[in-house]
Amino acid sequence: MAYDEALARRITDLLDGEPGVTSRKMFGGLGFMVDGHMAVAASHSGDLLARVDPATGEQWIDGASVNPMEMRGRPMTGWLLVAADAVADDASLGVWVDRGVAFVRTLPPKET
Repeated sequence: MAYDEALARRITDLLDGEPGVTSRKMFGGLGFMVDGHMAVAASHSGDLLARVDPATGEQWIDGASVNPMEMRGRPMTGWLLVAADAVADDASLGVWVDRGVAFVRTLPPKET
């Protein structure tokens, strides 16, 4: 199943002009990379995958709209799954995109 194209377009608009941004299809979604590190991704269901600081990311988990990302039944430390309804407006989406970008900007650029 393809990623949510409307969500991907909204993310693209928010990241317009941000240096070092690329996108890549992966895991059935569209990942947005900053200097080679995935910051956020648009999933096929309209949910957003956001990369956050593992030391502080749990503060945003509410068990309803924001949950730890799981892959094959295992939690992925530093990754949150944000429900589509929690990023329905551009301001809310912007908060999560900013969080993902801010965290990956703390990481050294990946060699390409």
